[in-house]
Amino acid sequence: MTLKDEVKRARLMKFASAAFYAFCSFFIIVVNKNILTEHKFPSFMFLGIGQMTATIIILYVAKMNKAIHFQDFDKSIPGKIFPLPLLYVGNHVSGLGGTQKLSLPMFTVLRKFTILLTMMMESRILRKSFAPPLVCSVLAIVVGALVAASSDLSFNAEGYTFVLLNDVFTAASGVYTKKKLGMEGLGKYGVLFYNAFIIIIPTVLASAYTGDLEKALTFEGWMSVTFVFYFLLSCVMGFILMYSIILCSYYNTALTTTVVGAIKNVAVMYIGMFIGGDYIFSWTNFIGLNICISAALIYSYITFHSSGSSETNVKPAEDKLSIHITENHLEKT
Repeated sequence: MTLKDEVKRARLMKFASAAFYAFCSFFIIVVNKNILTEHKFPSFMFLGIGQMTATIIILYVAKMNKAIHFQDFDKSIPGKIFPLPLLYVGNHVSGLGGTQKLSLPMFTVLRKFTILLTMMMESRILRKSFAPPLVCSVLAIVVGALVAASSDLSFNAEGYTFVLLNDVFTAASGVYTKKKLGMEGLGKYGVLFYNAFIIIIPTVLASAYTGDLEKALTFEGWMSVTFVFYFLLSCVMGFILMYSIILCSYYNTALTTTVVGAIKNVAVMYIGMFIGGDYIFSWTNFIGLNICISAALIYSYITFHSSGSSETNVKPAEDKLSIHITENHLEKT
């Protein structure tokens, strides 16, 4: 394969993994919003537990059937994976809490600050530098978010706190995920599996201690086929979303993965105006949202149409079967 073909293939994988993540990120927000607001499910923490459980079961079954490969558990695993489990649970809980407390458009506006935080953390932790046009586009996204949020007439202090915490957890998780993907023995699937495996028991205990677990188990909606369908769909989508994040981070930078999450807001913004019933329209908010979106699209154009030299990833040595399965999966999506 020629160098030109390699560059085309690398660019295709970068774009395909980013598009896959954008779709998953958008879809799970809609599903979770339906569960937490339309069906009034009382426990976003229990929903996160369901998503972790689905991740463990799916990856364990795939490993037992030799469809994928990752390192068996031993005493070195906690040291290799830390601090991802803590960031993972914080990301899950704060993200679901923000989804429950805020309208879809305002939730996605405040999530834009993740981009700036990711750029700062990636520069400090991964020692990565960014071209001035990329930095300007990131700053424009943040300015747009500030403009949009300035007109929020449905201010919810608890919801804002959840989302801003979610921004910090997401940024740190993205940067450390990129760092951990290169560690021998873990790979994409090991990072996913051991994240969920290590934190699920403490999360269940915390849920039981706070009374959250009891509220979830006594929820009347369990008798509804529609609710059960959406709940199971959210659990499976939780796994697919985490897989898509790992995949996008594998082929792109952590910052690009974060910006891709912002681009999906093109659909979330307009759909959120018509569903949920909690969006208050204002021109300031609308203009701010479109500044965010325009800047995110400019960032994407610069990233995916560049020569690739600034974001070329040297892929860590990983099981060839695993890579083959990943590529086949992307071709089907």
